[in-house]
Amino acid sequence: MSERSVSTDRPALRRLAARLGIAESYVDQTGGEQRVTTDATRERLLAAMGIDASTEARAVRALRRLRRKVQLQWIAPVRVVRQTSRTLRRVRIRVPTLHVHEIHWTLTLRTEDGIAREWRGSVHGGPARRTELELPVVPPLGYHDLTIELEAESERHSATQRLIVVPAQCTPPEARLQGRRGFGITANLYTVRSARNWGAGDLADLSALVEWTAQQGGAFVGVNPLHALRNSGYDVSPYSPITRLFRNSLYIAVENVPELAYDPWARERIASPEVQAELAELRRAHMLDYGRVTALRAPILDSLFRTFVAHERDAATPRARAYAQFVEREDPQLTQFATFMAISEREGPDARQWPEPLRDANGAAVAALRTELADRVDFHRWLQFEMDRQMGCVASDATRAGLALGVYQDLAVGSAPSGSDVWANPRLFVPDATVGAPPDMYSDEGQNWGLPAINPHVLRETRYDYWVRLLRAGFRHSGALRLDHALGLFRMFWVPVGAPAREGTFVKSFVNDLFGILALESVRHGALVVGEDLGTVPPEVPKVLQKWGVLGSKVVVFERGFHSGRFRSAAEYPRLALATVNTHDLPPLVGWLEQRDIILRSEVGDLTDPEQQRGMREGRTSDRWALIEMLIEAGLLPESARDNVRSEPLIAALHAFVRQTPSALVGLALDDLARESEPVNIPGIWQDKYPSWSRRMRESLETLLADPATTRMLGEGPEVAPVPSPS
Repeated sequence: MSERSVSTDRPALRRLAARLGIAESYVDQTGGEQRVTTDATRERLLAAMGIDASTEARAVRALRRLRRKVQLQWIAPVRVVRQTSRTLRRVRIRVPTLHVHEIHWTLTLRTEDGIAREWRGSVHGGPARRTELELPVVPPLGYHDLTIELEAESERHSATQRLIVVPAQCTPPEARLQGRRGFGITANLYTVRSARNWGAGDLADLSALVEWTAQQGGAFVGVNPLHALRNSGYDVSPYSPITRLFRNSLYIAVENVPELAYDPWARERIASPEVQAELAELRRAHMLDYGRVTALRAPILDSLFRTFVAHERDAATPRARAYAQFVEREDPQLTQFATFMAISEREGPDARQWPEPLRDANGAAVAALRTELADRVDFHRWLQFEMDRQMGCVASDATRAGLALGVYQDLAVGSAPSGSDVWANPRLFVPDATVGAPPDMYSDEGQNWGLPAINPHVLRETRYDYWVRLLRAGFRHSGALRLDHALGLFRMFWVPVGAPAREGTFVKSFVNDLFGILALESVRHGALVVGEDLGTVPPEVPKVLQKWGVLGSKVVVFERGFHSGRFRSAAEYPRLALATVNTHDLPPLVGWLEQRDIILRSEVGDLTDPEQQRGMREGRTSDRWALIEMLIEAGLLPESARDNVRSEPLIAALHAFVRQTPSALVGLALDDLARESEPVNIPGIWQDKYPSWSRRMRESLETLLADPATTRMLGEGPEVAPVPSPS
C-alpha cells in the first residue's frame, strides 16, 4: 500500500503549512465568505519552498526536521527589536545537553562600527533548555553581531546572531515638513516629452520639474519606480524590473555625462544629421519606443565609458575616487548585476534560458565569463555610477530650490522571474510560486502578477540582507519612499505556478521585523515612508502602519461610502497619509471622467459582456455626479456645475479639495495638470492588446510648465497650514 493511499486526512500537512505561515483560510471579497485553503494548494506551496509534503508521512518527517533545526540553534540567527523595548537587553539562548557542573558563557557584542565588548558568566549544566542572559548595556541603533560561546570541559559551542536595533517609528512628516503639510507633483518620468530628451523622460527633465514644483510652493516630486528594465519588447513595466537594487540607465541625461566634454567622437556623433533626424522622430512619437531609444544611445554611452577609462578610472581624480567608492559600497551585488547584464548581451535576456552552467550566479562558468567580459561588466557598473551621480544632482537641485522632501521614489513589489535578482538569489526567490491578489470585486478569478514569491523564512535566515539593500537603494537621494503593495509586509498571496489565481492563498511575513528595519533605514536617511495600502485591507493593517509611522494611501476616487453613496469630506481624511486623486492604475482624471479605461477594455476584448459593460458605465457616471456634488457642498464648484462643468475647473476643484485635507502629503498628477486622457496602464491587459507603460505626454514639459492653465489647475489649498497633532 502506498503512503498516499493510507489516509485522506492531512493533519500533519496542515500543521506544517501553518508553521510556515500558509494561511488556513481568507475572506473572499467577492462574497464575503471564508475561502478555505485546500490541501492540494498547501502541498504545492510547500513544494515551492523546497519541502516535500506529498504524503502524510513525509509531512511528519518535515515537521520533525523543522523542530530539530530549531533545537540545534543556540541563538536565533536574527533578532529585530526596538531600542525602547524592555526586552532589548535580554538574550535568549538554548543551552545544549551537557552533564557538567558548570557551563561558562561569553557574550560578545560587536557593533556595526567595529567596537567589540565581552561579558562572561556561567550556568548550570544538565538537560537542554532555554535560558536568558542579560546585556549590561543598551546597544545603539544599527546592525550588530551578538556572539554566544558556551564552554564546558573540552566542549565548545558558538553561534552568532544579527541583532538589529531599530527606532520606534519611521521619520515623521513633522521632521521634514517643519509641522506643515506638503503638496507635490507625481509623474511617470518615462512619459515626459521635452525639447531636449532622447524620446524618453530623463533625469534632466526631472530636475526641471523639481525646480518648477519648488516655484509653486511644493514639497516633493514623486516618480514611478526607476528600477532597471530590459527596455525592449514587452519588458518595460516599471513594476516588473530585472532588479530592484539598481536603476534604469534609460534615465541618464546623455548631455550631462561629464565625459562628453572630453569625447569629440561622441559630440560629433550626436550632432550628425542621422542622429539628429532620429532624435527628431523619437521626440515627435506618440508612443515611447524603448528599443529605438536604447539603440540610439548605446554607441554614444559606449564611447563615453571608453573616455572615462582613458581619462578617469586609473587617475587620482575626484571622479575616479567617487567611482571606486561607489563600487566598494555597492559590491558584491553591483558586480553581480553588471555580470548579468554582460552575459545577457551574449546569451539573451532570460537567465532561465541560458546554458545550465551560467544559471549558477556563483559558479565557475560565470566567474570565467565575468573575466572574459570584464570590459562590459565594468561598463554596466559605470552606467550605475553615472545614474547614481545624476540622481544625486537632482537631489541637490531640489534642496537648493527649497523642496522640503525633494524626490520621492517608488519601490516595486517584486522582480521579474527572468532577471538578475532571481538569478543571483535562487534560494530567496521561489520559482514555483508567483504573487498576485485573491478574487475580489474587480476580478472574480483573482490576479496573478507573474512575479516570483520571496520565501520569508529564507529572507530571515539570511538576516534580511536583501530587504536592507532594497531599502537603501530606494532611500538613496530620496526624501520619501513609496512601497507598492505595502500589504506584502504583512502577507503575500501566493499562486502555484500553472494554477489559476483563485487556487492560491496567503503566506505570512515577519511583520515586525520588516517594519523595524524599514523604520531604521527611514530614520537613517531622514526620509518618510508611504505604504500603498489600497484594495482588500485586513483590519490590523492601518493600526500597524500608524504604529510604525508609515503614511497610508488615500485616493479620492476610491473614497466613496458603500452604503451612503457619498464621497468622504476633506476633513475625514487621516493625517498620516499621502492623499491623491487617482493612481497609475487608473486613467488620468479627464480619461476617468470620460470612461476611457472602460472603453479601451471593451475595444481590446477584455470587457465583452454588455451587461457588465453597462454596469461599469453606470457606476462611473454615478461616481462622477457624486464627486461633483461633494465639490459643490465643499464650496469648490458653483451650483451650476450640476448642469455642466468643463474638465479644467473640475480638475482644479479636485486638487483644491485634496489640498484641503489634513493629510501630511498631497500628490497631484502631472498627467492631470496636462489634461491627459489615455491611461499609462490597464491592469490585467497584456501589452499585445494595449501598450501599457509606453504612452507619452502630448505636450512638451517646457510648454506645459509655461502654460498659466497648468498653474491654475494646481488648485488652492492650505498646504502650508500646520499639520494637526496625532490624536
